[in-house]
Amino acid sequence: MAPKANTSKTPWQDSLESTCHDLQIAAPVFQIVSDRRGGRTAWSSRVIVYGVTHDARFWYDGKNVNNAKEDAAEVAYKWLNGASSNPSSPSTTRSAW
Repeated sequence: MAPKANTSKTPWQDSLESTCHDLQIAAPVFQIVSDRRGGRTAWSSRVIVYGVTHDARFWYDGKNVNNAKEDAAEVAYKWLNGASSNPSSPSTTRSAW
């Protein structure tokens, strides 16, 4: 399921924020994480929604940190949308990489 249509550069983050608001739950909290890989650093993101941490699926170059946030937001949005009829139901999420 795609996020709501808009021209924002952060459509998944915006849709996640809107869905949390509609469900009257706390706003998503994003965290940026890094992993030193040789002479470079890879960046990713995770987001906490309704007490559940959702990790981005991929690692990104530092200039693309917003893509990492979009990735994590997409994962959380899809989880929340599937669980929106009962957000307290148990679910599984991806563990840290």
